[in-house]
Amino acid sequence: MLITRRLEFDAGHRIPNHKSQCRHLHGHRYAIEITLSGKVIETEGASNQGMVMDYSDVKVIAKREIVDLWDHAFLVWKQDRQMMEFLDSIPGHKTVVLDTPPTAENLARIAFTKLESAYREAGLELARVRLYETPNNWADAGSSA
Repeated sequence: MLITRRLEFDAGHRIPNHKSQCRHLHGHRYAIEITLSGKVIETEGASNQGMVMDYSDVKVIAKREIVDLWDHAFLVWKQDRQMMEFLDSIPGHKTVVLDTPPTAENLARIAFTKLESAYREAGLELARVRLYETPNNWADAGSSA
């Protein structure tokens, strides 16, 4: 059985080597969809009977591992020296430093990697992370993607 939970967050980024507008500072209202695979819980009388996982529990893990860290942060590639210097000049700024450019594809892959072990500990398989950069553009990451 597959279940999916969607959460949203706001973050800024730039793709410094991009040939078009994305090389400039800008932000997005991102959405992340977490799709989990597991067996439906049949334990009689259990709070989560008939569920793969309570959706509120899916949310708690996603917020802890990704959403709360990235929400209202600037996602910056560590090789973007100018941006790193600029962000360092702002006291207390919420900055997330990444090993790769903060493209939708890379963010989806990073989120999948972080979430995979967290949900595995809860006894479920993370089937897919879909990260929407805009309502019309997204990237999917998964064990086969």
